[in-house]
Amino acid sequence: MSTLLIRNVRCVNETELNRKSLLIHNGKIESIHNDEESLVRKADSVIDGNGQLLIPGMIDVHIHGADGFDMMDGTIRSVEAVSRACARTGCTSFLATSVSSSFHDLLKMIRNVKEAAGREPGAGIVGLHIEGPYLNVKRKGMQNELYLRHPELDEMKIILEASGSLLRMVTLAPELPGGLEMIRFLKKQGIIASVAHSDATYEEAKAAFQSGASHVTHCFNGMRPIHHRDPGAVIAAFEDSAVSVQAIVDDVHLHPAIVRLMYREKGPDHMVLITDALQAMGMGDGTYLFGGHEVKVSHGVATLSDGTLASSTVTMNQAVEKAVRSGIPLKDAVTMATKTPADILGLSNKGRIEPGADADLVLMNDQFEVLWTVVNGKMVYRRD
Repeated sequence: MSTLLIRNVRCVNETELNRKSLLIHNGKIESIHNDEESLVRKADSVIDGNGQLLIPGMIDVHIHGADGFDMMDGTIRSVEAVSRACARTGCTSFLATSVSSSFHDLLKMIRNVKEAAGREPGAGIVGLHIEGPYLNVKRKGMQNELYLRHPELDEMKIILEASGSLLRMVTLAPELPGGLEMIRFLKKQGIIASVAHSDATYEEAKAAFQSGASHVTHCFNGMRPIHHRDPGAVIAAFEDSAVSVQAIVDDVHLHPAIVRLMYREKGPDHMVLITDALQAMGMGDGTYLFGGHEVKVSHGVATLSDGTLASSTVTMNQAVEKAVRSGIPLKDAVTMATKTPADILGLSNKGRIEPGADADLVLMNDQFEVLWTVVNGKMVYRRD
């Protein structure tokens, strides 16, 4: 396979923002150099970054849809469309995320994701995130109450059999009957158990984390709020150094002060930027069908008819931009979109710019607009 040189880029990783050149061979970063003209002779092809920002490919652990397509549509075409949209917005890997539905529709979604995995046109599928149906009706948010139920271990075993190694994360309400048992089962299988759409008290959340839950889905949203006599799951998560948290940084789901609070409490190594996007991402305002509900998007904000927030339209590159504007240093905002989700998922070759890592790379300008996206050394998106 030919060698690609990416030169003249400002390389953003955990520790630096320096002008660098990267040699890419066989889909991997072979070496990193100061920007030297002599490297051109070692490459079969050269891409000049024109001094723009180069970051590791971003990883979205929570996305439902984009460009008018929903992962639950029941077609492989929908999964492929989300893959393209992710690449366009600087995301090189993602967890295909379900929404509470009939068991039949969930299994169909899993089959479609499995068939699409390995031949994605853009960002790569690195797993499945099952959000629901084991959620608390009291904190359902936009999740369809018709499908919510208590955790059923036998049903989860069927889901696991259908998903195989692709099942990476399950969001559930641990306080429901059978919740702790399911968390222990998921941990034993090496699957991330995540807490959300939950009315868990502080004590119930601590019991969930002690049982093996290690993550919080869209922290602060879809859960018992903090009260000075009733701290709830958020404070339990903040106190546990092993627990990581997701953040929807779209200026709607979280106030910038809360974003800064999460950053101070969990740090860039335990805070993950997500989109939680529905099919309206990339489409603009309008009316959409999501999770069995009619969702109206106005000025980029998706809501049900009663005003309940219904996922997000933010993209990963916008999430990084908004995190920086909230006061988080650039290198840490990038870490929360790249290395941290990679580490949580056990993807040691992704989310970083270093020799031996996968050549999943994104070039952005200073306005955080994506100029091009490379997955495994191959250009999958280039801005016109």
